[in-house]
Amino acid sequence: MHLKLLSIAAAVALAFAGAAAQAQSTMSDKPRVGARADGTPDTSPKVDRKAKKAEEDRIEADYKAAKAKCNSLKGNDKEVCEADAKGKERIAKAELENKYEPTPAHARKVEEAKAEHEYHVAKEKCDPAKGKEESACEKQAKAEHDKAKADIKAKYASNERRKASTGSSASTTK
Repeated sequence: MHLKLLSIAAAVALAFAGAAAQAQSTMSDKPRVGARADGTPDTSPKVDRKAKKAEEDRIEADYKAAKAKCNSLKGNDKEVCEADAKGKERIAKAELENKYEPTPAHARKVEEAKAEHEYHVAKEKCDPAKGKEESACEKQAKAEHDKAKADIKAKYASNERRKASTGSSASTTK
């Protein structure tokens, strides 16, 4: 009886040891957090959500402070100031997004935000002029804006052509 009980205990112990070894080998086959399935480390940037949120809050506070400074101004100066504050906020948000997810699409958005900012501020500065002067000023601002947009489009189109000509099929945008 004692021998039979000992045999059963040994069999159960071996079964548990085998199950533990099986579990351990399957656990090590799975990629760890921060690693890819092929075992190489994941090189994607880690997003520190608290730091990103803090920067978003700082951008919002900077915008509110800049806009508050505009309240002391009157007329067109106030409109120019507000357009400048809003443009800087948009640029900062685009730069923040590019900082935490650096892709060509985000880099393009930063450049587009800068071009839009310059255009809106220039257009607001044209408002005090009247008649032909205002029209000429706005046409000049629009021409500069169109040129900036064309330059951005050409810059990023050449990147796309280069990627297509090398046969790269990996998408770099999200």
